[in-house]
Amino acid sequence: MLLTWIAEVADEPLVLESADRRMERETNTWWLSAEDEDRRSLTVSAVVAAFERTASAIRRRIGELGFPGAATFYVWHDEQAGQLRCSTGSAPADALPFDGTYVLCDDLRPIIEGFLVDGEPGLLAWSDLRGVRNASEQTGAGPEAPLRVWACGVGSGAR
Repeated sequence: MLLTWIAEVADEPLVLESADRRMERETNTWWLSAEDEDRRSLTVSAVVAAFERTASAIRRRIGELGFPGAATFYVWHDEQAGQLRCSTGSAPADALPFDGTYVLCDDLRPIIEGFLVDGEPGLLAWSDLRGVRNASEQTGAGPEAPLRVWACGVGSGAR
């Protein structure tokens, strides 16, 4: 089912309007989940290939629309939600609309691997939360690791 949903992203409504990035995010961002059975049966290669096909289809679509500017299709694993997320925006890869720090990855495989081995999404025992909180208080834990994001140029000048 996940592979079908990834493919369908290429045909969903697409807004590219650099003056209204909020509308872009709301229209062009997708949350993709997988049931345990999907996680066990899917391969990293199959999911990566599905995203690459979707990026190519979006690139063709943007070309047909004649959009003149930069556009990026990007994928990340929202570990807290246990989901893969993807979006398309009228921004270069180094200016994606994340609130926190992110690092661009050339290889989508580690992001997909993390998603496929992710346990029960969003579920933690209270004791686990207390342990994390107490450890942070005691050690003064630093900032979170940056979000890993795979990005692919899909606008004018994209390869």
